[in-house]
Amino acid sequence: MAQDERNVDGRRDKGSAIRPPAWEFLVFYLLLVAGCLVVMVTLPAFRGEAFLGLIVSLALAPIGLRGSAEAEGSMTDLADQIHEMSEAIHEMVNEGGLSEAAKRVIHRRQERDLLCRAIEQDIVDHDWDAAMILVKELAERFGYRKDAEGFRARIERGRAETYEEQVTRALQALEEKIEQKQWIAATEEAARIQRLYPDSPRVDNLLARVDQAHNRYKLDLERRFLHAAQREETEQAMELLKELDHYLSEEEAAQFREVARGVIGKARDNLGVRFKLLVQDKAWGEALAVGEEIIREFPNSRMAVEVRQMLEVLRERAGGQPGVSTSSG
Repeated sequence: MAQDERNVDGRRDKGSAIRPPAWEFLVFYLLLVAGCLVVMVTLPAFRGEAFLGLIVSLALAPIGLRGSAEAEGSMTDLADQIHEMSEAIHEMVNEGGLSEAAKRVIHRRQERDLLCRAIEQDIVDHDWDAAMILVKELAERFGYRKDAEGFRARIERGRAETYEEQVTRALQALEEKIEQKQWIAATEEAARIQRLYPDSPRVDNLLARVDQAHNRYKLDLERRFLHAAQREETEQAMELLKELDHYLSEEEAAQFREVARGVIGKARDNLGVRFKLLVQDKAWGEALAVGEEIIREFPNSRMAVEVRQMLEVLRERAGGQPGVSTSSG
């Protein structure tokens, strides 16, 4: 009987040790949930945070009640956590009544760090204009003028380096067109570069530079043509004359007309002599090729008329030679 009484007393003591803390936490949780609901209704700006606090409170409620029944030590830890949550909610509620200016003061360092990271990313992306806008915000709104000046120097240096790299690549592309004698494309590229990079002194007078390169090459062609004609290097002189024809106006071509006639006559005579020798040697395939060249290069000459009269015979005879392919004419 005494043991039963002790057991009964023991249960009574244990129950009396558990029940008060459990009821206290239950009341506290109800107040915490009510506080979250009040924040959600009265402070729309913190509705999301209050909703999150409500979810956390409801989730921790059974844990807290069960912990209070299991051990006094775990209940103390849980009470500390709840106290921290309560303090956070209290701070959030108090902050809800502050003006926007006061909130900016409280979160000033966080916003500064966020702004600095955004500026760093714009610098990495070479988005210089966007970075400068944020730098101005950092200086004027937050007052970090020293930090802003450091960013501004980096941006200006990076912009200048990128600008010069772009100018260098554009000028290299222009030089390639000049080297390839693409004069029209080079002129268009020079005009485009001057429009894109007007602040660079390296693009001054680009159109004049293209014209100078064009004129230098034309003068070089004239000199090489005259030397080849003088040395009676007829084939080379003819090739140069064909290319020079694209560079000379009617007035400019007049001074080379006599020399050109001599070169052309010499080239025609040379082809005629070669054609006759090939026919005499019965080299029908080679004779056919030279005859077609005469017709192509000197279509209005008397020699071309004579060759046309022989083409059919040349094709028949050239077709009868093994290993010779005839053209269609």
